[in-house]
Amino acid sequence: MAHPDAWLDEVHPSPYAEQLAQGFRALRFGPALEREYRVYVLQDSLVLKRIALSVAMVLWLAFAALDFVMVQGPQVWGMLGVRLVVFALLAICAWPMFRRDCLRLTLPLSLLCILALGVGAALVVGIAHRADPTYPYEGLLLISMGAYFLIGLRLGEAAGCALLVLLSYVAAELWAGLATPQLINNCVFLLFSNLIGAVGCYLLEFKSREHFLISRLMRILADHDSLTGLNNRRSFNRQFERLRRQAQREGRSLALLLCDIDHFKAYNDCYGHQAGDGVLQQVASLLQAVGRRPLDMAVRLGGEEFAVLLYDIGHKEARQRAEVLRSSLEQLGIRHERSDTASMLTMSIGVACFLPGGEGGFAQLYEHADRALYEAKAFGRNQVVA
Repeated sequence: MAHPDAWLDEVHPSPYAEQLAQGFRALRFGPALEREYRVYVLQDSLVLKRIALSVAMVLWLAFAALDFVMVQGPQVWGMLGVRLVVFALLAICAWPMFRRDCLRLTLPLSLLCILALGVGAALVVGIAHRADPTYPYEGLLLISMGAYFLIGLRLGEAAGCALLVLLSYVAAELWAGLATPQLINNCVFLLFSNLIGAVGCYLLEFKSREHFLISRLMRILADHDSLTGLNNRRSFNRQFERLRRQAQREGRSLALLLCDIDHFKAYNDCYGHQAGDGVLQQVASLLQAVGRRPLDMAVRLGGEEFAVLLYDIGHKEARQRAEVLRSSLEQLGIRHERSDTASMLTMSIGVACFLPGGEGGFAQLYEHADRALYEAKAFGRNQVVA
C-alpha cells in the first residue's frame, strides 16, 4: 500500500512540500512559513472573529438582564458594574476590528476581548456567590470553548486564555469564600472541559495548517511545471498582460526570449527520457539564473521549448542576456552524439522587445520572438537572433 504522502515525491521541491513531508505535529512550521501561516490565519478568520464578537456582546447583555432575576440583594449592582465595564471594552475593541486596514490589530484585540469576557465572568460569579452559592458558573465554560473553537485562535493562544480565565475564577471564588469542596469540584469540571477543548482545538489547527500547505502547493502546481519548477504556459499568458500594463504605466520595456533546445528529440532517442528530463532541469536552472529579478519570469512552454520574460531591459542588453544563456548551456558540455550542430547540447534563441509606448500585446511580441527563433534554427542553430 502506497504511503499517503508518496505523491510529494513527484512534486518539484518547494517549502510547502518539504514541510508536508517533514510533518508538524508540534503545530509549528519553519520561521518563514510560520509567519506566512499566521497572516493567512488572521485573514481567514477575520469574518469569524467579527461574528463571534457581535454575538458575545449580545449574550453578555442578555446575561446582565438575567442577573436581576437570579440574584436578590446589593451584589447585583456590583455584577452590573462589571458587565458594563466589560461591554464598554468590547465596544471599543469592535471599532478597529471592523475596519479593513487594521488586520494586524485583530489578534491582540481578540485576545483582549476573550480575556475581558473570562475575567469579567469570573468576577461576576465571585460577587454572586457572596450572596448565593448556587449561582451558575458554567458560563466560564462557554467562554473557554469560544476561545478554542469560535474565534479562530491557535492552540497556544486559546489554552493561555483559558488558563488565565480559570486562575481568575479561582481567585474570585477564594475572595467570595466558596466552600473548598465545591470549589475543587467546579475546578475539576472546568479543567476536564478545557482538556476536551484543547484536544479539539489541536485537531482543528492541525487540519488548518495542513489545508494551508496543500492549498499553497496546489497553487504552485497549477502555475508551475512539475518537472522543472518554472512557470507554465497558462500562468505566463495570465501574468504577461499584467506586466505589459505595468510596463506601459512606468514607461519600461519588456523583452521576450524564446528558447529551443537543438535536436532534443534525437537526444531523447539516444540517451533516454530520464536523461532528457535531467537536461530539461539543467536548462531550467540556467533560465532561472537569467530571469532572477522579481518581475522577470522563466517559463517552460512545453517539451523542449522555454521562454524568459525580462522586465525593464533594452534590446541590446536582452540580446546579451540571451547570448549568455546560449553559451552557458554550451559550456556545460553535455554530450550529444546525434546533433547535426555540435558535439554537445546547444540552444537556439529568438529575441523580441516591447518598447515603452508601443502598441500590441502578447500575440505580437510572441510572433516577433518566434520569427527570430525560426531564423536562428534555419541559419544553423546554436545562435541568437533578435
